[in-house]
Amino acid sequence: MIITAAEPHDVTKLLAFREEAAAWLRGLGSDQWSRPYPADKLLATIEAGTVFMLRDGHTTAGTITLTPEAEEGLWTKDELTEPSMFVNKLTIAREYAGQDLGGRLLDWAGGRAHRAGAQWLRLDAWTTNEALQRYYLGHGFSHVRTVCEGTAVNGGPRVSGWLAQREARSADHGFTDRAPAPERIRFAA
Repeated sequence: MIITAAEPHDVTKLLAFREEAAAWLRGLGSDQWSRPYPADKLLATIEAGTVFMLRDGHTTAGTITLTPEAEEGLWTKDELTEPSMFVNKLTIAREYAGQDLGGRLLDWAGGRAHRAGAQWLRLDAWTTNEALQRYYLGHGFSHVRTVCEGTAVNGGPRVSGWLAQREARSADHGFTDRAPAPERIRFAA
């Protein structure tokens, strides 16, 4: 499988991934991703070079967003002085479920963050999705705190405020990485 940077034409696929994941999560009793995500915000992240696609031949198996920009209101001023990269919108196509592609994408993200100069790989997860939280804990993340105050990126109350982090480090993910080399992150010292 190959990791590449997403391109503008991938917006349709990414929105479909989100709908597929939301339907699956609804079946598990979760309201995660039930609010539509604005296509223009998604396109902006693609154009910023922070969205990556995991491709298996002509099929997209998964996606991950990795950015040096933290969502406002989640991390403290002191935490934001630490060099970090943030995982968002990690999604695996249901037909590829059960292969730990998500864990391998997290390993890829940790290596990319490390090459960019980050100390931490950080994320925020759905506050009520305890299974997802256990998944991240099982992949080496440590829970930092849960933030419930604020507004979600796509409107409404904050619902994704379970914060976790792990050290940014290289790991064997087994993918062919065809994404452009990461830029060194800038952070306040």
